[in-house]
Amino acid sequence: MTEDKLLRIDIDAILEAKNPKLAKRLPKFIKSYLKRIVHQDAINVFLEESDGKIGLDFVEATIEFLDLKLEFEGFENVPNSGRYIFAANHPLGGLESVVLMSIVGQKFKDFKFVVNDILMFLKPLSVLFLPINKHGSQSRDSLNLINQYYASDFQILYFPAGLVSRKIKGKVQDLAWQKSFVNKAVEFKRDIIPIFIEGENSKFFYNLSRFRKFLGIKANIEMLYLVDEMMKQRGKTIKVVFGKPFLYSDIDKSKNSVEWADYLRTLSYSLQND
Repeated sequence: MTEDKLLRIDIDAILEAKNPKLAKRLPKFIKSYLKRIVHQDAINVFLEESDGKIGLDFVEATIEFLDLKLEFEGFENVPNSGRYIFAANHPLGGLESVVLMSIVGQKFKDFKFVVNDILMFLKPLSVLFLPINKHGSQSRDSLNLINQYYASDFQILYFPAGLVSRKIKGKVQDLAWQKSFVNKAVEFKRDIIPIFIEGENSKFFYNLSRFRKFLGIKANIEMLYLVDEMMKQRGKTIKVVFGKPFLYSDIDKSKNSVEWADYLRTLSYSLQND
């Protein structure tokens, strides 16, 4: 990303900043391919047209740009007052976060979405984000900020899997849900709203993930295609199902935090059959 006031995608600048030697050696056709799979031109036109919009205004602009239709059920299960952790599956890799913010924002204007701190470069959305470091330890200031919002009246939105769903045993599903949101629910006395979001990426995405693992490559190279996957969702209907609040007081010693996280993951997926 450039440091200009107007947010833009610039593959050449990113490569130059991250690895100048690689940027010089990389053939032009590879750079052109990277620009194509991140839809650099189309995204930059959208960013230019949306300049000045932040927060929920930018969320709605994104939904309009992608021509998405939102279908949601069970939102009446969510009381108009209270402090919640909205815990959802993560089938698409980014698009569903915009959808979830749009829906939750209809009832609650004050919320934070827990995200990987590298996403804070998305300045129009950064006001809605609560960053965490997924590749190292949290700084004291970061921990204080996280706890500050969990203790506040802000709603917390969360993808407990931390990574986009993969195809496992023939089904598109999340990896194991991490236990941290369970611990936070108990610590800060927040009930949990289980959510199921319908959707899946292309066969290419899952085949690439499987082939990459077969070759023993640890780097998640399929993540390069998430913008392309997002653009493939244009014009589609995204369905979201909200479950009833799961009381933090029901999280007892009968299971440990990992087991409770798995239980809530199962609860989320059970909503697709309701």
